[in-house]
Amino acid sequence: MTRSFDDLVAEADAVSVDGWDFSWLDGRAVEQRPSWGYQRAMGERLASATAALDIQTGGGEVLAGVPRLPPLMAATESWPPNLAKATALLHPRGAVVVADADEPALPFADAAFDLVVSRHPVTVWWDEIARVLQPGGTYFSQQVGPGSALELVEFFLGPQPGALGGARHPDRAREGMLAAGLDIVQLRSETLHMEFRDIGAVVYYLRKVIWMVPGFTVAAYRDRLRALHERITAEGPFTTRSARMLVEARKPVA
Repeated sequence: MTRSFDDLVAEADAVSVDGWDFSWLDGRAVEQRPSWGYQRAMGERLASATAALDIQTGGGEVLAGVPRLPPLMAATESWPPNLAKATALLHPRGAVVVADADEPALPFADAAFDLVVSRHPVTVWWDEIARVLQPGGTYFSQQVGPGSALELVEFFLGPQPGALGGARHPDRAREGMLAAGLDIVQLRSETLHMEFRDIGAVVYYLRKVIWMVPGFTVAAYRDRLRALHERITAEGPFTTRSARMLVEARKPVA
């Protein structure tokens, strides 16, 4: 029997969205993964690093899944519930988790790390990344590209002029790296398939990825949620596209 709108929404509105684990969506939403395999590639770089930093680690899930961490491993996070989850996951691995407001300056000395990583940072402070990297050190990151889930965002907010440009465009990343004095090793982008199979998956996603529809609550968007539920029920999964960038840069040796 098809579950009701109220049932699906109430369930998704009550579940915890702490951390950066999306397993609650298994079977309810699908997102194609980029071809480069970020976690595996990150793990390869961490295995040969001496001192590394993971910026905006979320709940620490991605970093905790890496087989081998360097002798010195630090991570930053700003949201208290994520800090607690990251601490529980990463302290047993010997990593220190530091509370940070996700704005300059990073709470570390100049040239402290030979590797800095970050998966899906909300903001990227290129000058700070360059400052904490040792000469010859590497920054390796997977980032959200321009217009990610745009069809979903526009369903709730209406047309978003300029959404395919802006701060998340690869050109802005290129400009930021060069302005900070970093050499670009690789800058790749892919557009990938996403689909949401019930309205509960949409609610959970928008509660968790809070920058997609700023200020999202079920109460504020109940009418649009009901309209989308009716569309999914009549037509099948709601499809959109995610955008991802792979960024790798190196600090020159003086």
